[in-house]
Amino acid sequence: STMDTCEVEFLAEKEMVTIIPNFSLDKIYLIGGDLGPFNPGLPVDVPVWLAVNLKQRQKCRIVPPDWMDVEKLEEIRDQERKEETFTPIPNSTTNASVCFFYLPGLLLILSAHCPDVFLSASDNIPKADEIRILVKDIWDTRIAKLRLSADSFVNQQEAHAKLDNLTLMEINTVRTFLLESLNHMYKLRTNLQPGTEATKSQDY
Repeated sequence: STMDTCEVEFLAEKEMVTIIPNFSLDKIYLIGGDLGPFNPGLPVDVPVWLAVNLKQRQKCRIVPPDWMDVEKLEEIRDQERKEETFTPIPNSTTNASVCFFYLPGLLLILSAHCPDVFLSASDNIPKADEIRILVKDIWDTRIAKLRLSADSFVNQQEAHAKLDNLTLMEINTVRTFLLESLNHMYKLRTNLQPGTEATKSQDY
């Protein structure tokens, strides 16, 4: 089975970001883990889905992740354009940086997919429009590389390949195409092998 975009975004929503709440609440106990306590002015880590919900209700301020910086993203974009291979995506040990690995995690905050969320949270993110454009540039560059790699893989009729530094969303983007291509290639090779039923039927 394959995952669609919404399912990948659902996983991204579980990633942790830091917020500054403006309310008081004791620790809450959820299936996915404990959150809080929440105290006005004190930073606390919460999942993206909760941060967005609280922000839309004007209950918190979202702290931008370390990598959500114009200069850092420009460096990543330039490096991505320069290299033929995929460059590593920021994935530091800080919880906030992890959501870049999914990419939709950022889109849930800034986002091309969720304009209401972008309008809700962009006031907490310096140069939000520039950041959104830079992330899209990085995404477009990496997807172009991925399509070229997939096209080369199919044209050369390879049986396997290895690509490093791909994000979950990027893998999901080409998953269906590659699986179907490999399946068709297998059927063609099987039909062309001597002694198969398809070959025998063509002899008559």
